[in-house]
Amino acid sequence: MRLSEARSPELRSDRAYTELRARLVSLTIAPGSPIGEIDASRELAIGRTSVREAINRLAADGLVTVAPKRGTFASEISITDPAHISEVRIALEGRAASRAAERAALIDRDALKRLRHDLSTDRQAHTREQIELYERVHRFIHRCAANPFMEATLNRYLDLWVRIWRYVSDRLEQQPAPLNDLDRVLVAIAAGDARSARDALVSHISKFDDAIRAAL
Repeated sequence: MRLSEARSPELRSDRAYTELRARLVSLTIAPGSPIGEIDASRELAIGRTSVREAINRLAADGLVTVAPKRGTFASEISITDPAHISEVRIALEGRAASRAAERAALIDRDALKRLRHDLSTDRQAHTREQIELYERVHRFIHRCAANPFMEATLNRYLDLWVRIWRYVSDRLEQQPAPLNDLDRVLVAIAAGDARSARDALVSHISKFDDAIRAAL
């Protein structure tokens, strides 16, 4: 058997996971909506076994709820979710920002400059564009920490947070607010100032948490 053939089930499962994850985070699959293996398999043109494996991964991520004898559903969004998610993000992402600053000499300076430029020009952008930029900045910080386990964990919590943001976006009083503090984080990282990078990011997450919780 060729290597490509041996790995194809894994690749199909990864594709099913990526496709379903994107639909869940974007709210294309709304919270509480049923997710049928047969329908998903047919729509994605991927076998049911691969879809089932993807659903199990999404359940571990907190994006899907599997209820015995009832079925599989997109996870509901609870009023307590932002506080719980923020608690984890503050602890881990604060550390990621400080690690990124400690490694300032090794980070991709061109990528950082592009993000700073986009932050300075896109503050009045449409919510969808703001969310995309928000994700890019945070995933850049996660990556710069150079800890693959921390990065994977933070990316999962970021997905949960972005899903909530989309859910309440039409109720937020100031849509640009989430982007206002991120430039300070990037400046501190570029300067190698670990404490300032951490403090700026913690402040950013805390303030955004307050806004999201008020809108729920």
